Amino acid sequence: MKNWTYLLIGILMMVSSGICNAQSAQSDIEKIKQRVVTELMKPKVDDSKIAHILETYNNDGTWQGINYEDVSRTGFQHRNHYANMISLARAYQHKNSKYFKSKKVKNTIALALKNWVDNDYICDNWWYNQIGTPNGLVTLMLIIGDELPKEIVDKAQPIIGRANINAPGARPGGDRIKITGIEAKNMLFLGNDQKFEQLVKVIEGEIKYVEWIGTKYGYSFRTVKGGFENRTAGGRGIQYDNSFHHRTDGVNNTLSYGLSYANAFIEWAVYTNGTKYAFSPEKLNLLIDYFLDGICKTAVFGKYPDAGAKNRSFSRQGTLHAYSAEMAEKLLLVSDYRKDEIQEIADIRNEKIKPTISHATFFWDSEYFSFQRPDFFISVRMYSTRTHNMEQPYNSEGLLNHHRGDGTNHISRTGDEYYDIAPVFNYQKIPGTTVMQKPEMPSATEIQKLGLTEFVGAVTDGKYGAVAFDFKSPLDPLVARKSWFFFDDEYVCLGAGISCKNDDLPVVTTLNQCLLRDDVTISVKGAKSIIEKGEKEFENVDWVFQDGIGYVFPEPATVNIKNSESTGSWWLISKQSSSPKGEVKLDVFKLWLNHGKKPSDETYEYIVVPATSVEKLVQMDSKENIAIISNTPEIQAVKNTGLKMCQAVFYKAGEVQVTSNLKLVCDNPGIVILKMDGEKVAQISVADPNRELSKMHLSISTRINKAGENFSTIWNEKEQVTEISIKLPKDNYAGSSVTIKL
Repeated sequence: MKNWTYLLIGILMMVSSGICNAQSAQSDIEKIKQRVVTELMKPKVDDSKIAHILETYNNDGTWQGINYEDVSRTGFQHRNHYANMISLARAYQHKNSKYFKSKKVKNTIALALKNWVDNDYICDNWWYNQIGTPNGLVTLMLIIGDELPKEIVDKAQPIIGRANINAPGARPGGDRIKITGIEAKNMLFLGNDQKFEQLVKVIEGEIKYVEWIGTKYGYSFRTVKGGFENRTAGGRGIQYDNSFHHRTDGVNNTLSYGLSYANAFIEWAVYTNGTKYAFSPEKLNLLIDYFLDGICKTAVFGKYPDAGAKNRSFSRQGTLHAYSAEMAEKLLLVSDYRKDEIQEIADIRNEKIKPTISHATFFWDSEYFSFQRPDFFISVRMYSTRTHNMEQPYNSEGLLNHHRGDGTNHISRTGDEYYDIAPVFNYQKIPGTTVMQKPEMPSATEIQKLGLTEFVGAVTDGKYGAVAFDFKSPLDPLVARKSWFFFDDEYVCLGAGISCKNDDLPVVTTLNQCLLRDDVTISVKGAKSIIEKGEKEFENVDWVFQDGIGYVFPEPATVNIKNSESTGSWWLISKQSSSPKGEVKLDVFKLWLNHGKKPSDETYEYIVVPATSVEKLVQMDSKENIAIISNTPEIQAVKNTGLKMCQAVFYKAGEVQVTSNLKLVCDNPGIVILKMDGEKVAQISVADPNRELSKMHLSISTRINKAGENFSTIWNEKEQVTEISIKLPKDNYAGSSVTIKL
């Protein structure tokens, strides 16, 4: 009898435990659903806008002003239809709106939804069918679905269901997490707890590093089909350098798809925080690393998107607006990892503090370099045999982006130097680029090109950096060797071997093209003056100043300046139905060097001082600190005497005389930074842009008796040099830098 009693008690305890667990899960589900609905209700309700939506509504469930016939990739104004329904739903549920619980509003939503489900509007762009429309309709369901006629709600389910984990668009990387998130929200609406749990695990699992597509396929990746046709090819998602690739083309998508990817994950991290569905600390840490070391280091002060990192979205109005602090603030809610750094980004974005961050960062999987000091931000964008130069002009956007990866070098002090400049931009005079000036740009089908050279990369010790681009244009018969050397107050730009086979068209190197915010002051043979507005060539120029940025020439140069109004149109660069067609006029500053027609082994040398004044330029401090040691197609090297630092690019094995007593020999192609302590070498940083070497071999004409885990030294008595062998990163880190301290 006693045994039966114990058995009964055990059964009752199990049943009770099961009931408690079920209640706990149900409580968590309800908590998450309420958080989702609260987030969806956050946008303010404007009753005047609601009145306009009601006034323009037709009795057949449509709205005036929407072209329901155009379902093209560049059209599909139907998105405004479900946007109107969502706006009405928010007003209906908002206690402070005069339309709160309005029968007219509710009936309008029901009839508009009936129109949608009866017509099932399909766009030529798959994104709307599997992401845009399902997201709009599930948002509507969560806000008001329980109060709408059941038969209409049921008819909407197959349309919402196009967002599912097995949908063609649910590719690894950015789109999978978006689609899975939509499906998870739908499960909350339907009350399907089991399916919801499965989907949350899928979302969490998407936060991971992925191998560059060439890791598996080698350079043959260029022949591997991407898009919907291939789910096995890797490469989509967070790269090991913390950049983001959305496709298999190697294009940097950190501030487009990579941003929405992070947003989606952060959204679910907040929704599930403190519940049984919460994400693991490991996944949250990885996400935070990507946010801080990827997104924020691709943005000016972590706040403004870098124009140089934008692809076709550069042609969208408002694309360079400042980021809000919302992402950072949400991360602070779910984790203490790197809390102080996240808080600083939040404070910068909320304009509570000025930037204090300094870094030099190279994203070796994307051929993109960023450099920041508290007063300025610089970027360099390149491409190689490992990457394509630019996104294709999907949906007829970014129609003139042919040269926006050709060693693009954007300069920012405030973050808004290029704001909405796109419609008046001269796309053959892009900051930093060397371009053959054509009478008209090639067709948009000629924009995306795979790089033709392998020697593309940078070396950095985290604070300073040198960048090299063995440039061979895939569009023009033009080659050049371009390099950038970054220090605390200035950076040096060198070009060598500039050659073009075309007899008729000139080649120019553009120093900058940005919004004109100031008088342009120039110094000619030591005499400074403010120039008149217009376009003109100037000879014997020492320096040029505009908007807090100085452009200094080590030797007097002939330069071209335009500081006047430019005209254009958003429609010229983006054929979206929403693109404004009117003429745009903006005052623009352009500064460039003309290498003439059919240049052969031409060079350029200039120094950029990004946060300066006319008075400081007159003193020429930057010019005195910089010594250009070499500027040839074989070696480009610069020394900063104030920092006691030498940076050198070796396109082939060679040597540079760093000081009268110190010679640096590099036995292989590579990039090197030497930091000195008096006459002694204190630190060496190296990188292999070709991504081929296992070790970097150097010789230095001084005795070094030290070895480490990743390097060795041998004193060569006969040659009176120290031979240094440095192990280089491999596999997913090939192309990144190594720093050794001596």
